[in-house]
Amino acid sequence: MTAWYNEPDSYAADWLENLIAAGEIAPGIVDRRPIQEIEAYELIEFTQCHFFAGIGIWSGALRAAGWPDDRPIWTGSCPCQPFSNAGKKKGFQDDRHLWPYLAKLIAQRKPPIIVGEQVESAFDWIDLVSADLEAQDYAFGAGVICAAGFEGAHIRHRNYFVGLADSRFATGERNAGSVSGTQKKVGEENRTINGNSLIRFADGSDNGGLADDDDEQQLDRCGNTGQRRRGEFTDNGEIIRTNALMLGRQAVDWLYCRDGKWRPVEPGTFPLVDACPDRVGKLRAYGNALDFETAKNFCIAVKEICDGV
Repeated sequence: MTAWYNEPDSYAADWLENLIAAGEIAPGIVDRRPIQEIEAYELIEFTQCHFFAGIGIWSGALRAAGWPDDRPIWTGSCPCQPFSNAGKKKGFQDDRHLWPYLAKLIAQRKPPIIVGEQVESAFDWIDLVSADLEAQDYAFGAGVICAAGFEGAHIRHRNYFVGLADSRFATGERNAGSVSGTQKKVGEENRTINGNSLIRFADGSDNGGLADDDDEQQLDRCGNTGQRRRGEFTDNGEIIRTNALMLGRQAVDWLYCRDGKWRPVEPGTFPLVDACPDRVGKLRAYGNALDFETAKNFCIAVKEICDGV
């Protein structure tokens, strides 16, 4: 087994085990304990460690990016509730602020590479992560990336970050020099990777015009003004469904919301209605999941940095 998945939510943990059994994510075990109970020595035998694993999106994204299951990496997308604008904004005073526990394990085990993400508004959190990793001699980079920039049917801005220990993060053959030299290299490549800037990823300027930081324009493009809608209408107008509309290459369904706006959702979301078996568990698992395409493209960029492309 190469991977260790940490997920205390029983529904998501069951989902992870099913995905492992089906071969959809890296083979490994699911540890259902909270991160507060994890000891560093317990992780020695594992090549990959996925904290706050959810439904395994990081593992799936790494695979899709061409990252082998037996190549070392840690992932950690800490709970967003303390820093989300939708929450109580308790920040570092929130009991769900769990980065310190992950930072302790990182300091003890020193994985060669770490990736993760957090809500866009968590800039103080990103500053803390940066300070903690740099104190451990990691080169650090972060940026806000928009899911709509990768043909997502939603905006979903998220702060993605990467920490690189030193030249050993690659295949073992690359020698980029000292940690400081590696950090300089990472800084340069973080800005320009094969001619594409992570900043441009974030604002969607390379996506054919689908993404825009202007919410009103984004809603217009998504059809909320009444343009480009297709499909069958219900008599009461509460729900409209379409599979004909394409955003780039991605088909979407449409929901008519209580505020009078139409919003695109991923196809297959409609079964998540009242009386659907395990509806709450599915909603929670989906809601806490990464956007796959965004994570995949981030992993591609990170892999190119690590491979010296």
